[in-house]
Amino acid sequence: QVQLVESGGGLVQAGESLRLSCAAPKIIFSIAAMGWYRQTPGKQRELVATITIAGSTNYSDSVKGRFTISRDNAKNTMYLQMNNLQPEDTATYYCTAKWGRFDSWGQGTQVTVSS
Repeated sequence: QVQLVESGGGLVQAGESLRLSCAAPKIIFSIAAMGWYRQTPGKQRELVATITIAGSTNYSDSVKGRFTISRDNAKNTMYLQMNNLQPEDTATYYCTAKWGRFDSWGQGTQVTVSS
């Protein structure tokens, strides 16, 4: 089991920012596409953003222009900068790594945005 360690969640007010981090083992980070998903109770997990090894990014329409995904290959860490957070962004955010036919998920970090 590959361990992905997320951090950076918390409680903020609408309009504020947070940065999530996801650390992965070096051997995995060097070969994996990385991404962030989120989930609220009773709903399916949804894509937030992804980033390839080369740095190509993809965002869901709901976060485009507000969130930025990035990766620091020297630190084996992926980030999600979330600006102008809104109450509808409240969710548990999960980090994922995908390589070949394998994938791994973090334990999740809670983001709560109050209005």
